[in-house]
Amino acid sequence: MAKRNAQGSGSIRQRSNGRWEARVTVGTNPGTGKPERRSIYGATQKEVRQRMTEIINALDKGTYQKPSKMTVALWLQEWLDTYAANKVKPLTLSSYQGIIRNHINPQIGAVELQAVKGVHIQRVYNAMTDAGASGKTVKNVSAVLHKAFSIAIKQGYIAANPCDGAELPKVVKREISPLTDEEIPLFLSAIEDSPMRNAYALCLFAGLREGECLGLSWKQVDFKRRRIVINQQLQKQKDGDREYYIAPSTKSSKPRTIEPPAIAFEYLKDEQIRQVENRFKAGRAWSNPDDLVFTDELGKHYAIFTFYNRFKKIAASIGRPDARPHDLRHTAATVAIASGADIKSVQDLLGHATASFTLNVYAHSTEKMMQDTAARVQGYYDSFIKNG
Repeated sequence: MAKRNAQGSGSIRQRSNGRWEARVTVGTNPGTGKPERRSIYGATQKEVRQRMTEIINALDKGTYQKPSKMTVALWLQEWLDTYAANKVKPLTLSSYQGIIRNHINPQIGAVELQAVKGVHIQRVYNAMTDAGASGKTVKNVSAVLHKAFSIAIKQGYIAANPCDGAELPKVVKREISPLTDEEIPLFLSAIEDSPMRNAYALCLFAGLREGECLGLSWKQVDFKRRRIVINQQLQKQKDGDREYYIAPSTKSSKPRTIEPPAIAFEYLKDEQIRQVENRFKAGRAWSNPDDLVFTDELGKHYAIFTFYNRFKKIAASIGRPDARPHDLRHTAATVAIASGADIKSVQDLLGHATASFTLNVYAHSTEKMMQDTAARVQGYYDSFIKNG
C-alpha cells in the first residue's frame, strides 16, 4: 500500500481497493482531548488532495464546518423551537410554521443543511412563482429562510447564507382602492341594516384594521376626550384548534392613541345603546368576558371571516365588488390627506412604523395634496403681485 505525506496538516494514501484516502486533522475532540481527524475518499490522488487542501484552507480561515447529516427540515424545526418560539408573537410563529410546512419543506426539506446552495433556494422561489404566489409571499418565505440560515451560521452549521445566492422576484405593489367621494355616502346607506353597521363605520372614520376593530374593548374608548387607544386586536390561530383570541398588541407591536372625527363616536354611542339592549334581551345567556365593543346578540365577538363576507356583499351592492374591509382604512387615510392632514398625523392615525411608508402607500393622495398646496401658494403670489 503506497503512502505519502501531503502538504499541510494531512496525509494521503492509496487503499488496498485502489481508491485514495486523505486524512486531515480538523481539531481536538472535546471529550478525549485527542486530535480529531476527518477522512476524505476519492478515485484519484488529485481529487482527494484538492478536497484536503480546501479543508485546510477553511481551517486556516476559520470557516470550516464539521460534516453533519442534519437536513433543512430538521434545522428549521430546531430554529422554530429554540430560537423563534420565545422571540415572536404567537400569530407570527404560526405564520412561520405554515411557510415552512407549505413552501419550504416540500422543496428542500430533505436536503442536507450543509449542502444547500443558492440554486436550491432559487428553486423554492421559482416553484412558488410558477404556482401563482405573489412577490410579497415569496419575500415572506425568503425572510424566514434568511433568519433560520443566519442562526445556522452563528451555530457553526454552515459557513454562508445560501439565500444570498438567489434572486427574489419583483414585488408588484397592489394599488389601493379607497372608496370615492361618491361611494362613501352610498356605503354608509348600504350598511344601515347590517348588525355590523357601527363596526364598518368605525373602520371608515378611524382607519382601524379589521382585527383592531373587532378586538376593541370599551375601556379603550374615551367618549369625554374623544380618543381611542389601540392596543389589542382579535386574531385567529392558524394551527391547532384555530380558535379566536385577543392579542394584547397591534400589528406594529406599539399601542397608539387616535382622535377620530366626532362622527365616529356617534356610531360608537349607537353601538353602546344596541349592546345594552342585546344584553337585556339575552339575560343569563349574555357573555362578553373581554368587554368588547362589537358583539353579536349574546355578547360573542364577531368572526373575522363573517365580517369580511358581509362586507363583500355590501360593497358589491354599491358597485364595488373588488373592495375589501381594509379599503375602509385606506379611505380614512386618503380623506385625511385630502382634508389637509400632514403625513405625520396620518402615520400616527394608521400606526405605520415610518412616515416614509405612509408616503409610499398614499403617493397618489400626496400628489393631489402637493397640487393643492401649489395652487394655494400661487394664489398667494398672485395676490402679492396684484397688490404690489
